[in-house]
Amino acid sequence: MPWAGAVPARSITKVRPVPLDFLKRRGDKSQASAEMAPALLPEDIEAEEHELKLTYRARTSQGVRMAAGPNALDELPNMLLGLARSAIEVVEPLELDFAEAAPVIQKSEQAMQWINANQERSPVARHALVVLESVDAVDPAFETVAVALLSGGIDTSGYPEYDAIVGGVASHWDEASEDMVVRGVVGRGGRGVRGDTDRTAQKILASLLANVLASQHAVGFTPSERPVPSGGSGGLICAHCGFASAHERAFYCPRCGMRMVRG
Repeated sequence: MPWAGAVPARSITKVRPVPLDFLKRRGDKSQASAEMAPALLPEDIEAEEHELKLTYRARTSQGVRMAAGPNALDELPNMLLGLARSAIEVVEPLELDFAEAAPVIQKSEQAMQWINANQERSPVARHALVVLESVDAVDPAFETVAVALLSGGIDTSGYPEYDAIVGGVASHWDEASEDMVVRGVVGRGGRGVRGDTDRTAQKILASLLANVLASQHAVGFTPSERPVPSGGSGGLICAHCGFASAHERAFYCPRCGMRMVRG
């Protein structure tokens, strides 16, 4: 007969060891700190390079004095005949409302004025103005410019290709002789400019100068120094054609060539 206080073998359960909490926490912290440790950077880091090169270049010829007065402005488009590969556009000086216009995207106010002043022009004319104004080859406050595509092609959106040459002739009124001074100007630029573009531009500039000298109003070469605007922000309004000059010291209207009337 079994003893009354004995426990059957099947009722005995095995007791599993209980882990110590403080040892477990210590182990977790050491593991987390090991995971957060910064990894050593390799000596050579693999990276992709991104690069964009924009090159704008322009050439201008000597100035040729025209002694025909305001009527000489009508001859500007004719000086591009035989060289233009697109429609010839005449860009007049900017009015006072667009005195600060410039094709500089970093200056939003000036860029917006430039867009508003040239939004009606063709893609070729806008591209030509961006190139020529960016390198200070023309001054939109004083000069009247006749521009067209002179070499190369255009893309599907109507803008000149990378190897295209744009330009024409630029004119301003000489305050010393009261005559109009005309000079040839060509520009090129953008991404991937290469090849014989520079040599082609030189040949086209020589042809433009020959056309200017062939004009019936041409008198001879003259220094093509452009007027320098004053520091003031005011301007004068021409009493003959109503053009608002962009500078205070103008003696001759950039548009019609007549002397500005001062009060």
